[in-house]
Amino acid sequence: MNTADDRHNPHTSDLGRRVAARRTQLGLSWEDVAARAGSTPGYIAYVEERLPTPGIEFLVRLANALETTVQDLTGNTADLTPGGARAGYGARMEEIGEAECWELLDGHGVGRVAVEGPDGPAVFPVNYQVVDREIVFMTAADSSLARASASGAEVAFEEDHLDEAFSQGWSVLFVGPARTVSDEAAVRRIKSGAYSAPWAGDGRDTVVTLAPRRVTGRRILVPGAPGTPPGAGGGITGR
Repeated sequence: MNTADDRHNPHTSDLGRRVAARRTQLGLSWEDVAARAGSTPGYIAYVEERLPTPGIEFLVRLANALETTVQDLTGNTADLTPGGARAGYGARMEEIGEAECWELLDGHGVGRVAVEGPDGPAVFPVNYQVVDREIVFMTAADSSLARASASGAEVAFEEDHLDEAFSQGWSVLFVGPARTVSDEAAVRRIKSGAYSAPWAGDGRDTVVTLAPRRVTGRRILVPGAPGTPPGAGGGITGR
């Protein structure tokens, strides 16, 4: 699969980095994206590696090819609170099966962990990766998550995705006991296979795993939006 390492390319635009990241997330080559977008592999590479100024028509085709939105590709939603758009007309909510919930995690990413702290429940963002059907975090030794895992307390992990353009999205929830990984060989194996170091910076060397005993998910669908079966409709029910 063709890839571009934009970390060492000073000419890469924010758009190019977002396109490359989304393409990699989907496991697509330049050829794959070009076929979907009605373009050429060379131009997809140019978009990722240079400073292009594509027109809106191409951006729409590119966003559709990458299963995302023009707003997300161009960064217009980067600093906005998710869920600011109006609810979609005729939206409905459906449950997501356990197997698909795991698939939506996509092996790694950023989600939210809820733990019980000394001052009550606390929720904070974390990098995660999936290893052998467990969700793995790296945290500081004195964090709420580390303290919870030391006692085997139950925690909840959630990840979601919102498509503001079509007022739809999904959310998955994993609940179970957390534990601290103390075996040095296991810690080295997890760290060596990590996709990314914690976004929050250094000092987060404690490895914590969540072995879910309950996995649930919900998806909001809007008639006429991409991925919504024809005839879908009805009201939204509570979670």
